Amino acid sequence: MRVVICGGGVIGACTAYFLRRLGIDATVVERTEIAAAASGKAGGFLAQDWCAGTPLDALARRSFALHAQLPAEVAGDWGYRAMSAYSGFVAADSDPRRDSPSALGWLSDGVIVAQRIGTPKTTAIVHPGKFTSATMNGALALGAELRLGRVTGIVRDADEIAAKGVEIDGDLIEADAVVIAMGPWSLLAAQWMSLPAVYGQRSPSIVYDTGADVPADALFLEYDENGSAVSIEVFPRADGSTHVTAFSDVAPLPLDPAVVTPDEDAIARLQAISERLSPAFRADRIIARQACFRPVTQDGLPLIGKVPGSEGLYVATGHNVWGILNAPATGEALAQLIAHGAAGDVDLSPFDPARLRPLDPSLLRAR
Repeated sequence: MRVVICGGGVIGACTAYFLRRLGIDATVVERTEIAAAASGKAGGFLAQDWCAGTPLDALARRSFALHAQLPAEVAGDWGYRAMSAYSGFVAADSDPRRDSPSALGWLSDGVIVAQRIGTPKTTAIVHPGKFTSATMNGALALGAELRLGRVTGIVRDADEIAAKGVEIDGDLIEADAVVIAMGPWSLLAAQWMSLPAVYGQRSPSIVYDTGADVPADALFLEYDENGSAVSIEVFPRADGSTHVTAFSDVAPLPLDPAVVTPDEDAIARLQAISERLSPAFRADRIIARQACFRPVTQDGLPLIGKVPGSEGLYVATGHNVWGILNAPATGEALAQLIAHGAAGDVDLSPFDPARLRPLDPSLLRAR
């Protein structure tokens, strides 16, 4: 059996890895480069139980466990480490706590830590780009293939039901099954199959070279910006970099992930807030000003499973902020579904693409 996976992000890489562990031939097709989009520019934060009480809970718990196991199974260093997480806020100028020392010594005065919301047993982090690349390399080491090119169509049988392969810039790669895992760009596949809408939400971020100045403390803070509350997230990584993000917005999705750029005003505002948080966040320490588009569905849950009305067609996208966290369990479950007809470790029924109305392909042609 041969499977072609469209998309070289974290979902595609994990799917290829777990398919090869089951002995199934896997080819990943990527337009730009591995981890070119959100998989290389996300925060990489992992949480075991933050999806409790939602349909994502079992997927997240399984994936959190897999993240802890994979460093012993896949070659490479992607900075997996356990960490604490805290919530809090930045005191406004009129707040008497403005000059109060922070409970975390690396933060500036007036950054109030309200509570600990994650412990090293329940929260962790990876470098997302390094994790995606290492997992892809792990799949290649097991015999997977990587092909650079743009997906231009899905080839089906005479009855237009069963997948027979993928067109890559007009050339055919034959396959017994096809997986669409192109993040928000998965919506382009709605031209060739029945898929619900997937939207792209833009997230700007700044990456600082903070060395050993910032410990393993993830932060989720509220900041008062001219009377409006801004949620800001801080993710220190094991390689000495710290990822700071805020100001997610909706913007037109470029056809090419390589041309995604951040809004300059959002970056300037984010930099100003970062400098208020800690002296570690200096302008001369910035190593990246960037943005990525996170894939989001209409009901906020990912699409994982068989494409309705087709044979041998699968989709895995729409993970929103939990793409890095849930990638291993998604790849494992999808590989099981393709190989055995059912996922063995996680119930995928909440993520069945058939639950949502498919996108009208004419809307894409009108773009």
